[in-house]
Amino acid sequence: MLKQRGYIYESKHEGWYSVSDETFYPQSAVHLTLDPATGRKFMASQETGNEVEWTSENNYHFRMSILRDRLLQHYADNPQFVEPSTRMQDVVQQVTDGLSDLSISRPVERLSWGIPVPDDTSQTIYVWLDALINYLTKANYPFQTPGQEHAAGWPADVHVIGKDIVRFHCIYWPAFLLALDLPLPKQIMTHAHWTLGQEKMSKSRGNVVNPFFALERFGSDTMRYYLIHSGGIKDDSDYDNLFIIQGYNNLRGSLGNLVTRVVRGQGWDVRRAVKSGQTDDSAEGRTHLEALKGLRSAVDQRMTRLQPGAAIAEVLSIINQ
Repeated sequence: MLKQRGYIYESKHEGWYSVSDETFYPQSAVHLTLDPATGRKFMASQETGNEVEWTSENNYHFRMSILRDRLLQHYADNPQFVEPSTRMQDVVQQVTDGLSDLSISRPVERLSWGIPVPDDTSQTIYVWLDALINYLTKANYPFQTPGQEHAAGWPADVHVIGKDIVRFHCIYWPAFLLALDLPLPKQIMTHAHWTLGQEKMSKSRGNVVNPFFALERFGSDTMRYYLIHSGGIKDDSDYDNLFIIQGYNNLRGSLGNLVTRVVRGQGWDVRRAVKSGQTDDSAEGRTHLEALKGLRSAVDQRMTRLQPGAAIAEVLSIINQ
């Protein structure tokens, strides 16, 4: 469909290509860096830190540049399209600075695995174009019962991705959908990473956490609380078993003590306590009551802005008063 609509053409492409990231980077997105272990200098992506190499080849291109204004208009009409707002600003700035047409295939001798380009077996479809379309394939969109096109979940209410693939999901993916006049996800939440010892987790380095061991040791509720309370949306969070224990102990000391006081038996009446709280005319009582009345709205606003950790903090701030 993209080719039928005139968005695909064949041309020579030159640029910095990362084998690890499977993508081309413009000159502005790469820099010269140094491997501290070997002293070797090499060009790398500023975004991922992975090495890039200068590549020149003939392949197919997607006319992404002509969608710049439509993308900017969508961002303007939907200012919370990308959360958090700092990454929304980065996306808008990248598109404002200008978009190049996107290479969407590679010669089969350079990329043998993957789906061949229709009618041209000498080229393999660029992995991100193929991968992103799978979101629609999984939802069987729009080939569903008439009137029930959205039954399988597309467009997504919230599309959750990691911060290292923002460009692909917040620029390339919307551009593909706009070109096809298909609905975009309503919102994209971009989360930060969990680190270990202040370093990004990596299987090759061995600094990873086995989630099944953690669940067996601490239990699912404790882990849910820790991940939501301490997990990074805007900034990375460092994983440590000590942090899990400290967080659980703090919760037990605040929420646990509150529950104990509420459900205790002798001389305690929940109904009488609630009525007393509503009629407490002291300055402290009025302040606490107003905070309780506003709690539901405050939590709802945080959740609407995709800030679950901040929502928990709103509840804890009342408990800890």
